[in-house]
Amino acid sequence: QVQLVESGGGLVQPGGSLRLACLASGFRFSGNRMRWHRQAPGKERELVAYIDSTSTTKYYADSVKGRFTISRDNAKSTVYLQMDNLKPEDTAVYFCNTDRYWGQGTQVTVSS
Repeated sequence: QVQLVESGGGLVQPGGSLRLACLASGFRFSGNRMRWHRQAPGKERELVAYIDSTSTTKYYADSVKGRFTISRDNAKSTVYLQMDNLKPEDTAVYFCNTDRYWGQGTQVTVSS
């Protein structure tokens, strides 16, 4: 069955960095567009970034553009989200997604 397992979340100070990873299994990873979403307390889930199957096309939400970088390693069936210059408003649970499948999420907390 399809599994998406996120890792790399944690507590970081404002201005710090984290790298999230999402290990995929159960489908042909190299053929799928992959997405990162986030959901902050009391807010709707929002799309943060996506990457196409060949890493040719990438999209970023305006709120993270210039600070976050999405990438993938098809040989490792893993998609990454490098998050730099983190802000308190980036605090959320971050989810990996493809098609109708979702991971369990990883908590990112940005606080001093």
